[in-house]
Amino acid sequence: MPLPTPAPRTPMHTRRVTYQGFRRDDGLWEVEGELHDSKPHDIEIHDEGRWLAGEPIHHMRLRVTFDEGMVIRAVEVAMDAFPHGPCPEAMPNLQRMVGEVLGRGWRQTIQRHLGDVQGCTHLRELLFNLATAAFQTCAGAGAFAPKGDGRPPAHLGQCVGWDFNGPVVERVYPMFFRWQPPASSSVTS
Repeated sequence: MPLPTPAPRTPMHTRRVTYQGFRRDDGLWEVEGELHDSKPHDIEIHDEGRWLAGEPIHHMRLRVTFDEGMVIRAVEVAMDAFPHGPCPEAMPNLQRMVGEVLGRGWRQTIQRHLGDVQGCTHLRELLFNLATAAFQTCAGAGAFAPKGDGRPPAHLGQCVGWDFNGPVVERVYPMFFRWQPPASSSVTS
């Protein structure tokens, strides 16, 4: 179903973001993300330069390698186009993500290691959605399987489609239908 017809308007900006997931021959996994920003008209940024219509203002790529536990083993980054001289200084800081887990708390982990002036807004944006692409990449290899310790798969309870009280969980994961996390026990002294 298409979007409703828009009001009259003028194109001002195009951002393309893509992700591709891979299973490596050595058993590891990789997701590559790419971000490309351009304008449909020429622009000039004071003291930085001029970009022609369609020419990338931002063109950045990431490759994140991870294992079956979703632990990041390597991060590679490229900045083919950027508007300001200091932008590439953010690239080495992405190595702080090695050893982190693509899972719950992902955005907080990114903020802790690459937030504010420690990183690049555009590379952070690529990382934010990379975790979901990684999960989809591993879907056939047990990413959607229940845990052996009785906990539900990580994707349950994370959207309306996977609501513990919803019809999809009732049908696909009946053992977790209406599941509640165990109450944390508190010790009083």
